[in-house]
Amino acid sequence: MNRREFLGMAAGAAVVGVTASAKGADAPKRILFGACRGPKDVPLLKKAGFDFWEWNAASAFMPDELDESKWASRRDEILAAPLPIRSSNGFLPGKFRLTGPQADFAPALDYAERVCRRADKVNLKTIVFGSGGARNVPGDFTAKNRADHPDTEQGTAQMTDFCRQLAKRIADCKVVVVIEPLRPKESNIVNFVWQGLHMVEDVGSPRIQQLADIFHMIMGREDAESIVKAGDRLKHCHIATKEKRAYPGANDTEAFLPYFAALKRIGYTGGVSCECGWGKKEEFEKNLDIAIATLKSLEAQA
Repeated sequence: MNRREFLGMAAGAAVVGVTASAKGADAPKRILFGACRGPKDVPLLKKAGFDFWEWNAASAFMPDELDESKWASRRDEILAAPLPIRSSNGFLPGKFRLTGPQADFAPALDYAERVCRRADKVNLKTIVFGSGGARNVPGDFTAKNRADHPDTEQGTAQMTDFCRQLAKRIADCKVVVVIEPLRPKESNIVNFVWQGLHMVEDVGSPRIQQLADIFHMIMGREDAESIVKAGDRLKHCHIATKEKRAYPGANDTEAFLPYFAALKRIGYTGGVSCECGWGKKEEFEKNLDIAIATLKSLEAQA
């Protein structure tokens, strides 16, 4: 399908959306579309028709700043933005160690809890727990009888234990931490949605749920059926094209269709964030328009 066809379908979807809105409370829910950008770009996201924005946790919540009053101006900046901030990525930086013989949960838990509590202050829905640098199992933490292979089974158990402890500390929060499976190039544990679901089930807390990153799923050849199996435990999604990790509509759009069909099957009405490259700076606004038109067309086709 070419760009003209996508834009045409998106326009039709917009008309349907307006009609549904006129019905008030009876209007059907839909997927919300966002992009991972800083506050200076939020007006452009709104202009293009996005529903929300997603920002890095270190920038949004200043977790290394212990003085709550110093964070207050950042909080006010976020709340004043023309779109709501719905999600946050970049949860834990690589300075923390969650796996291996040097794992140390205490400082990471303090940092993570501060992020979550500040996230509640701006009504954030989900915090994305990718954090490959913090969770990757180090090479010197080897499995028995495999001196050349990191003990990923034990590393996964350590990450699960960290999530269990975090869930207890944020039990009174509203924000949800979602496990992000990362392709093997970026992480040596939790590479697939089904693996994340095992972790979610082991933790057994409403504060720890699941994310599906469609880029990572395509790269790992993970079937869209994993989204169906996730069901209502799926609370957030990321998306980017396989080629060049670009914005939706840049290339190979049809590869997304099975994943949107799976989202439709489970009645998903959460967020889908573009976590991607946007091409040349001078083409950013144009590419935002292409991306939102593509996303709405994919939803309409599903």
